[in-house]
Amino acid sequence: MRLLSSVLLCSASLAGLSTPALAQNADTSADEAVAGNVIIVQARRRDEAVQDVPAVIDTVTADDVAKLNIRDFKEVSTLVPGLQLTTEANGVGGGGRLRGVNFDVSASGTNPTVEFYFNDAPITAGVILQQMYDIGQIEVQRGPQGTLRGRAAPSGSITIGAKKPDLYSVGGFTDMTANDIGTLNFKGGFNLPIIEGIAAIRVAGVWDENEADRVRPITSARDPFQPTKSGRISAIVQPTDWLKFEGMYQKMDRKARLYDQVASFSEVNPDAAASPVYIDSSDRRSIMESPRPIHQIYDIYNWRAEASGFGQVLIYQGQHYTQKITGIENSDEANFFSAGTVQDTYSSPKATSHEIRLQNDARIADIFDYVVGFFDYKNDNPTTLNRPTILGYPTSATTGAIFGIVNTAIDRTNTSHEQSFFGNLTAHLGEGTEVSGGVRHISYTSQNGLFINGASTATTGQDAKKWIYSASVKHNFSPDFMVYASTGSSWRPGINVVGDFSQRMSELEDSFVNLPPESSKSYELGFKSTLMGGRMRLNATAYHQKFKNYPYRTGGRGVYFVDYTNPDNPVVTQFNFVGAVPVEVNGIEGDVSIDVMDGWNLGLVASYSIGKIKSGTVPCNDLNGDGVPDVITSAPSLPVLQAAVGSDNISACQVNQRSGFQAPFSATLTSEYSFAVSDHVNAYVRGLFNFFGSSRVDPVNIYDNLGSYGLVNVFTGIRDAKGAWEVSLFAKNLLDTTKTLTRTDPLFTSYRNILGGGAATTFTSTYNGVTTTAPREFGINVRYAFGSR
Repeated sequence: MRLLSSVLLCSASLAGLSTPALAQNADTSADEAVAGNVIIVQARRRDEAVQDVPAVIDTVTADDVAKLNIRDFKEVSTLVPGLQLTTEANGVGGGGRLRGVNFDVSASGTNPTVEFYFNDAPITAGVILQQMYDIGQIEVQRGPQGTLRGRAAPSGSITIGAKKPDLYSVGGFTDMTANDIGTLNFKGGFNLPIIEGIAAIRVAGVWDENEADRVRPITSARDPFQPTKSGRISAIVQPTDWLKFEGMYQKMDRKARLYDQVASFSEVNPDAAASPVYIDSSDRRSIMESPRPIHQIYDIYNWRAEASGFGQVLIYQGQHYTQKITGIENSDEANFFSAGTVQDTYSSPKATSHEIRLQNDARIADIFDYVVGFFDYKNDNPTTLNRPTILGYPTSATTGAIFGIVNTAIDRTNTSHEQSFFGNLTAHLGEGTEVSGGVRHISYTSQNGLFINGASTATTGQDAKKWIYSASVKHNFSPDFMVYASTGSSWRPGINVVGDFSQRMSELEDSFVNLPPESSKSYELGFKSTLMGGRMRLNATAYHQKFKNYPYRTGGRGVYFVDYTNPDNPVVTQFNFVGAVPVEVNGIEGDVSIDVMDGWNLGLVASYSIGKIKSGTVPCNDLNGDGVPDVITSAPSLPVLQAAVGSDNISACQVNQRSGFQAPFSATLTSEYSFAVSDHVNAYVRGLFNFFGSSRVDPVNIYDNLGSYGLVNVFTGIRDAKGAWEVSLFAKNLLDTTKTLTRTDPLFTSYRNILGGGAATTFTSTYNGVTTTAPREFGINVRYAFGSR
């Protein structure tokens, strides 16, 4: 580690002393879609200035990624208030949350509330929420999506574009980062025209190793570790001005050994029993005896063809990706037994999409723009796992021994096929008014199967058709002030929640696993303005969205239920069941940016969004039967739970509460000041401040209330005036702010007590699961580029 850090420091010194002649002719990459202060986006499938689009769009350019040393894609949320990007602890996937709406891959699966696109093709979030490199531009578009791009999504879409090959110039870059908490990150790329103006290739890659969230065990087990390797090759062939072909292949291999973070329950509950070893949330500790191993392999094949003529453009976009995900779940979360037991999980999803669309290149009759197309998407998501039932006995009040383990083999199959036709028409009426509308007709089929010990126990399927729509109107009162209003609908097929494998599922239990389709309608009103001769931008929007059958997944580790996965040995288990509930979301979003003076700029983006369940029935813990969710401080025994839930296996409550777990209010402040040190070298200081308002993370957990807090990132360094090299020192979470973001109920372990006649027994720990803000890091970044970069 010291040797590699020294190499980086030496590289920084050399970069500061030389500027190759090739770099002097390099311009800003066209993939960044930035021309001066004008940011160009493809939100409506054609190049437009972001200030001209009647929608809220947050952009993250390649320059932003480099300036703020964004290595992991989840860090994009630091620039987009209201956006929360998370991955599942077992490595099976992840998702985005936006505008007060939750998403959990185990609940909504392949139908997210925020859809992700890579090079214009839909892709699962788990593939994207990894190490990031050689990216052109990221666009986060809020609100219902689907009449213009890919799949219907109620809360928004995130499109990511990899940098494309340059047909004319040789170029490349290297990017190296090291910090004081175990991170080494190397990125690079090289562009080569094969036939100038006709064919070119680009290769890029990343090698990263880090200590993840730095949660360490209290035992002598190995420290956390997370290496990632990825490479990408892209090609473009453009034999004529009217015909172009593109192709890309990317492979990523990520391994990790991680620990689940815990804290003593007495940290927040003075009445809780003392822990054998007291752990504060800020200690970043785990009671796991061995790490959680994760291995993910992703392969992405992406291709595209464009043909233009007679003022029209025909585009075909295709993609195929595969995943191989191996992970485990800890079955002895309370660490009751000396030998740990785990649930092994293997998932191998794959998906293929095709989209063909026709749109105008030249405006028709100087009035109309249109897009029409067809979309096809197939997804196959099989999962195999073993569900262990522990046969053991207590050796003391806080420890036990394992006599044996009964493993139940589970296979979960899930296939879906979605096809749709879509169209959008925009009319430009005079100089200042625009009216736009679009529709999509969706045909969706799916088939889900559950096999336990090789025998089929449940088969469910869907066959649905649905129309969705969007409409907007905008008017420019002047070239610098635009007002717009929009409305839209969205639809997601009913979900089949993965995780409850009971062979004696009750009707109520089934209603929290197999849900009806979700639909929503949204209304938005906003304005966009440019002031001070283009030096300042001020935008704001307000929206209202109403959901029917919104899939609300219970927070924390879920609710207690009687688990009949092994029908002869039922046990108490916890799972995040999902209720289909009515939800209303209201919010306000705004941003302002200003060039204060030459070399100094400021930007502020803020979001407030509150979603509420309106008299919805949700799964809950209700041991006293009063219909109100209970505050749980210990896991119930099997007889106690059975007495409370009867043959339903689970409780239900009617609630009026928040539907989202993230803070309703969040804001991001950015600023940079740069000045010339010499004719060839500039110096700079830039800062990033993220503020999060107070929140009740899980509305029914009184122990996980979260107060407001802020995180400060600071960057300073020197760079070549033409962008050939840069050396940066940075501090993320400069003030070492540690906040407990989530807190579960006390951890517990279920087992069959062989000394008690095989009775189902639960042991509740004095610890609960927590997550905290990222640790502080100090680091150095060195970048060097030449040619087309």
